Amino acid sequence: MCLFAALALFTVPADAAKQVNDVSDINLTVFVPCAAGGAGELVDLIGPLHTLITLTINGNNVSGTAHFQPQGLSGTGETTGDKYQATGVTKDSSFKASFQNGQANQTFVNNFRIIGQGPGNNYLVHEVAHITINANGTVSVFHDNFSIDCK
Repeated sequence: MCLFAALALFTVPADAAKQVNDVSDINLTVFVPCAAGGAGELVDLIGPLHTLITLTINGNNVSGTAHFQPQGLSGTGETTGDKYQATGVTKDSSFKASFQNGQANQTFVNNFRIIGQGPGNNYLVHEVAHITINANGTVSVFHDNFSIDCK
């Protein structure tokens, strides 16, 4: 009876779900090519980043999402001393994979903006990517739409 009770304590449920929901301060240095009158400069950013990750294991499958969002992330240009704010959302809107045959798919969306003082020094990054891998390991879909813009 004690053996069964001990085994029950260490048994993982068939549907195991995990979540991480955290806000942590980060330090990030980004080159903004349109800053300093077009000469570009490094911008040192610091502040809170919200992270939300979900993960579910159901039988032979794993699925989940990831979400990263700056919340009050701000910084200063190393050359000009200009002030910047970082905004946006980076997320794995969905991923799913099979432990049994390796079949998987993932969709990734990134919208990251570093907004400077005045016109012409806003750095905008946008990406939407998707990949599908068949059970035989072949990539059947790959799409990556990536753009960087200075405004």
